[in-house]
Amino acid sequence: MNPGEKGWLKEYLEFRKDLLKDYSAGNGRVPHPEYSLYKLIQPTGIMYGQPVGATDFPNVKEWGEGDKMKILLAESLIGSALLFHDKSVKTPEDLSKVIVHALENIANFYNSIFPELATPTKTLFGSRKSSLELAERIFDKRINVTTERSSNFWVKFFHNSLLFLDIFIYGQWIHTNADRIVSDFFKYEREELRFSVVKVIACAAHSNAILEIEERRLLEYFLQSTELPNNKLREAKKIFEEGIPLDDINLPTNNSWILKKYFLEIAILTIWADKQVEESELGFIKRLNKLLGFNETDLENSQLAIEGFVLENWDHLSYLQSKQDYNSISQRYIGRMNKITISNKNRLLKEVKDSEEVMELLKRARMRELGEVEKEQLQASLIRILKTIPTFAIVSLPQRYLTLPILLKILPADFFAEVA
Repeated sequence: MNPGEKGWLKEYLEFRKDLLKDYSAGNGRVPHPEYSLYKLIQPTGIMYGQPVGATDFPNVKEWGEGDKMKILLAESLIGSALLFHDKSVKTPEDLSKVIVHALENIANFYNSIFPELATPTKTLFGSRKSSLELAERIFDKRINVTTERSSNFWVKFFHNSLLFLDIFIYGQWIHTNADRIVSDFFKYEREELRFSVVKVIACAAHSNAILEIEERRLLEYFLQSTELPNNKLREAKKIFEEGIPLDDINLPTNNSWILKKYFLEIAILTIWADKQVEESELGFIKRLNKLLGFNETDLENSQLAIEGFVLENWDHLSYLQSKQDYNSISQRYIGRMNKITISNKNRLLKEVKDSEEVMELLKRARMRELGEVEKEQLQASLIRILKTIPTFAIVSLPQRYLTLPILLKILPADFFAEVA
């Protein structure tokens, strides 16, 4: 599969058909589809403009950044349609119908809300293009005008993270009858949400009362990608220069959980733009969290999700390596995880005792050192058991980072002594 060649979308759908079926209603998702959508897209990096999640495809090492982002955008939009689909998908025919309908919606969505990406529905000879052809061409156009070819974490963050708003607005679009009035509303929402992102990032950048030279340059990068009209662009430049009080941001109040998560997490990442995270910046994040209607657990979970994402993908985030200390992030993450496992200790003990495989491996470990295969089995089993904790119904676990030695640090002290 080569996302740069014609026909890539068909090959992608064939490769992903089993996973896409799992996204549909009635196939084990968490109670609210927005939670499922967050768990689907947050680990991939698309919320943060980092296409690190496209790793399990054939020939992926030969792909460019734009190719990876294109695949992640397609998977996020199609996955969104399946998560919000209100009927269970039981057969391959059911799945095919839902995907075709999703592709039709994607083509209509972009042609209506993104006029700069408008794609003719017919060929030069007058025959109608299939939904597959239309969607593929639109994905190609969308990524070509959005994705920034750069190795700089922050350049990609500011240029590409706005793709999340495509996914969010599309999730609303699929529930409407798209007439001109509806299209005008979503065009307005697209502009307003982008402007809200400008305000959140500017407020975060000014939260320590100093706009660093590097932050100023990063904000300029971001403005290049917003595609705001001239009057809003002038206002945005003023906001970036002077800052804006948090109370004046007027974030959308449509009670979308995932949209508020997005605002919170891009703010957290913005204050990571320089190495030193100051008390004033932490205070800002806490105030923003409260303004969004979240509690301390919500903030803790977002920090957990971001730290897990960074640790899992550290090798792919070269710029961040010079700005953040891996060991410091790791220690913070282990500390957060340890608090969670301590509060869920009884649940974890029961899961371990109910697992014959884990009990057998622990029995062997008491008699001798486990072999490499056995250690991998124990690692996989412990991660599976951790996933029974309610927090991890929403927050994904960084499975490559969670080696057996790390897992032993995360679990409560003397945990295995109580299993016997």
